[in-house]
Amino acid sequence: MFGRRALFAALVLWLGVVGAQAGSEGRAHSFTPEGLAKVSDYIRNEIATGKIPGAILLLQQHGKPVYYENFGVRDVATEISMSADTIFRLYSMSKPVTSVLAMMLVEEGKLAINDPVSKYIPAFADMKVGVEKKAEDNKVSLELEPLNRPVTIEDLMRHTAGIPYGYYGGDLVNKLYADAGLFDSKDRTNAEFVAKIAALPLAEQPGMIWDYGHGTDVLGRIIEVISGESLYQFAKERLLDPLGMKDTAFYVADPAKWRRIAEPMPQDRAISPVTEVRDIRKPLKWESGGGGLVGTIGDYARFSQMLLNRGTLDGRRYLKPETIAVMTSDHVGPETHVERDRNYYPGESSGYGLGVAVRTSVPPGTAWPLGEYRWDGVGGTFFFIDPEDDLFGIFMVQTPSQRGRIQLALKTLIYQAMGR
Repeated sequence: MFGRRALFAALVLWLGVVGAQAGSEGRAHSFTPEGLAKVSDYIRNEIATGKIPGAILLLQQHGKPVYYENFGVRDVATEISMSADTIFRLYSMSKPVTSVLAMMLVEEGKLAINDPVSKYIPAFADMKVGVEKKAEDNKVSLELEPLNRPVTIEDLMRHTAGIPYGYYGGDLVNKLYADAGLFDSKDRTNAEFVAKIAALPLAEQPGMIWDYGHGTDVLGRIIEVISGESLYQFAKERLLDPLGMKDTAFYVADPAKWRRIAEPMPQDRAISPVTEVRDIRKPLKWESGGGGLVGTIGDYARFSQMLLNRGTLDGRRYLKPETIAVMTSDHVGPETHVERDRNYYPGESSGYGLGVAVRTSVPPGTAWPLGEYRWDGVGGTFFFIDPEDDLFGIFMVQTPSQRGRIQLALKTLIYQAMGR
């Protein structure tokens, strides 16, 4: 079902994790009050210096919060204090959620990660790869070449499908994606959105390069094709409602909840040179599995605890432990011969699984744990799960411009607070 290589890697990882977690409470690193005070001071200083309006940080270990604090305000325009029911744009923290939904279908035998995408979206069988060719007069043109192999479900989940976002690069294929206005899709269904992608060339041959893009959006459409429901309907029935993620959706439909929405600083709304933070009060048809969800820290905490528990929460199983292990093993390691593009967001010390980055080595000057997996969103939110310490952390904030700097500083302080 998973493929021999992925299954073997997953079983090795799972056996290691099970062994590590047996008696983990006795061996896990614990936080010091002094270390956590430095974490709090850092966030307060970010607010005091006008970088962010407010934020929430949760650290949960052995199933219980060991640190939780609200900072500042939801929105400088309203000055309403940050609180647990504040709603944030999750952006790419949607990817792990959509990946879990897909793996539910894999467990049921309705989907396999080595399936060709064309099995569910026939137009993908006719896709071509755009290759730049330079003529003798140095003029560059785009030629279309056939696929060396089909795009697979795994390619969508690990960003090796050749489907870029198009907001960076400058090459001709990325320009085609940017000009297609894919991010202006609020009035398109997922089916219509994927039809536009299928009409564009791929940026690379499938399986060749980690190139961050719309793969998880295509995966969301495949979930619809298999289930016969919209992505949101399927997510609500199978994951969101059972987990109690009552405020997680693709926009905030209830006007009574609008005052709970977190906003960035007024001058900090640019997601890309052509895209701003979206207004999540407005209805939209596009249910972006790669970047469309909104939700609260409490909702995402329940999702994170389920993952940390290897697929269960409150006595209900959502995924098998070996499925979680497949998701959180490296699918772009040296043995795959997948190259990393210049914007390889997981960083040199990490590989990439199915929807999450996975720590594969310890960065110089740190003691960050191997096997930690994580992802973040362009709006500023991030989460990480540390099986070795039976810990997860979630930081909720809205700040497109400051997110990378803050995430690195906070992760460093958090692990220092654990004595790592």
